[in-house]
Amino acid sequence: MIMSDNIKFSVSSSPHITSGNSTRRIMLDVVIALIPAMIAAVLLYGFYSLFLIALSVGSCVLAEFLFNKIKKEETTVGDCSAVVSGVILALNLPPAVPFYVPIFGGFFAMMIVKMLFGGLGRNFANPAITARIFLMLAWTGIMTKFVKPIDLSKGFSEMFSYFKFAFTTNGMDVVTGATPLSYIKAGAFEHIDLTDMFLGRIGGSMGEVSALALLIGGAYLVVRKVIDWKIPAIYIGSVALFTLAFKGNIDYVLPSLLGGGLIFGAFFMATDYATSPNTPIGVVVYALGLGLLTTLFRIYGSMDEGVSFAILIMNILVPLIDKFIIRRPFGYVPKKRERKPKKIKEETK
Repeated sequence: MIMSDNIKFSVSSSPHITSGNSTRRIMLDVVIALIPAMIAAVLLYGFYSLFLIALSVGSCVLAEFLFNKIKKEETTVGDCSAVVSGVILALNLPPAVPFYVPIFGGFFAMMIVKMLFGGLGRNFANPAITARIFLMLAWTGIMTKFVKPIDLSKGFSEMFSYFKFAFTTNGMDVVTGATPLSYIKAGAFEHIDLTDMFLGRIGGSMGEVSALALLIGGAYLVVRKVIDWKIPAIYIGSVALFTLAFKGNIDYVLPSLLGGGLIFGAFFMATDYATSPNTPIGVVVYALGLGLLTTLFRIYGSMDEGVSFAILIMNILVPLIDKFIIRRPFGYVPKKRERKPKKIKEETK
């Protein structure tokens, strides 16, 4: 501290630019952006969706709290990052999974993917997307069964109809519906209704089916400058271009954009600060890689969806992208290396 004419000047190291945004404020903005998707999930699949969201959020918060206590560290649940991970994980689940699935997923996301690597900002991949892949490997049958939206014309009791799957998935085949991605892969476009896909009246994970709800939330994040708009724009745009290039048929493009978790992943998971690049060129490479991998997995993979695996792979590659694509300071001129003359060893006879 330097005193001059009763004026105090603070001397400190850079950076000196400050922002009014805190981690908690950013996380609350993400939660607000996810509200339309949560409302859509409840309207489409009933109150059991809200129950699963509560279980997932509670598990993530509890897991982070317990980890802090075990490590005897300051509690970090106040930054609300665990809440965001819990909501995103829940919205990645089918709307009729047993109650224990989000609990296992929440603990895996927080303890293994996030806290074990040092906590917020040090995780190697998005916790929610990694937990979803873990759950798909652990309970493949459960995680690949998608139910049809409820029919409220049958009465308000339909809002509680999926609670019967809280302990078992027996009987789920009776209400299971094929997803648009499965029809796209088979080329059965007569079974695809783009209006239903846009509004969410289809089978799928409960938070990714309504493109309208996700676009509203994504627009909120862009307006609030919480996320870099270039990542979702390039990601979604590249999926459209690669799909057209590989399929050679424009009929595949729009259903591929509206179906599956593309819009959800592009706005809410691929834009994670800790697992996305730090340079403008790196962002472009990252988003194009996401688009290419997603398209390849969808077209040539054994599963209909590829967003989760694409995001996980590109998250792992982000450190390499940041390493080789480095932003140079203004005015920096790289020095040319001088070649040293090779020493010739004299051979002695």
